[in-house]
Amino acid sequence: MIIIGEKINGAIPSVKAAIASRDSQTIRDRAIAQDKAGAHYLDCAPSTSPELEYDAMVWLINEIQAVSQVPLCVDSPNANLLARILEEGHVTKPGMVNSVNEEGTKCETIFPLIAGTEWNVVGLTCDRDGIPSDPEKKIDIAKRIIDKAVKYGVELSRLHIDPCVMALATMPTSMKDFERCIIGIHEYAPEVKVTGAISNISFDMPARKYVNSNCMAYAVAAGLDSAILDPCNVDMMSTIYACEALLMKDKGGRKYNRAYRQGKIGVKK
Repeated sequence: MIIIGEKINGAIPSVKAAIASRDSQTIRDRAIAQDKAGAHYLDCAPSTSPELEYDAMVWLINEIQAVSQVPLCVDSPNANLLARILEEGHVTKPGMVNSVNEEGTKCETIFPLIAGTEWNVVGLTCDRDGIPSDPEKKIDIAKRIIDKAVKYGVELSRLHIDPCVMALATMPTSMKDFERCIIGIHEYAPEVKVTGAISNISFDMPARKYVNSNCMAYAVAAGLDSAILDPCNVDMMSTIYACEALLMKDKGGRKYNRAYRQGKIGVKK
């Protein structure tokens, strides 16, 4: 499972405050904690007003890179800003671009820049009409994004499709729909990875951790390849390692046992 650490996002109140006050220590502490927990990418999402986003993004990139070698996931709904960040070379090593979709020309803006490179990219299953509730419509959007990736020469193994997990509180079929999307996308292009922000499913639910961890278990069984989550969450990481061992994705449970010895799973911190 590829883990995209979610803890440096301006949508989180404490991170929003840290960005506004340029509180380096808060950002660096979060980067270090996720690095030690085993994140493969660190989300870098200012989630601020458009006129402030570029400066906030550059500041965040510099702060994270000062303390961690983990590749960044530069995260913004503004494809032109993402393109500028890539073109100006602020990121020291190829990471992940989050995101493109079928709204406007986002694919056409980002795909030519990353074609033939080691950059990964997230594609959201939404278009000018928003996020569809029908999983088949999400799969259709995914197919269009995949076809454009092929057209522009983006390596499909570097494309992560996010089917936009819906909240169980408002969409009772959200888990089954997520499973259908994972399976349907892999049927169309097996090399494409499927990702998701797992905690979305428990929005407005009590005892959210139980909903999240069980969502993860079902998703891993369906073939989920990567996830946007808190790598410091021992319950969630324990679920991932256990599921991969049970499904023989981790034969003999070697990774599970190593993670336990390292204190990454099974022990409350």
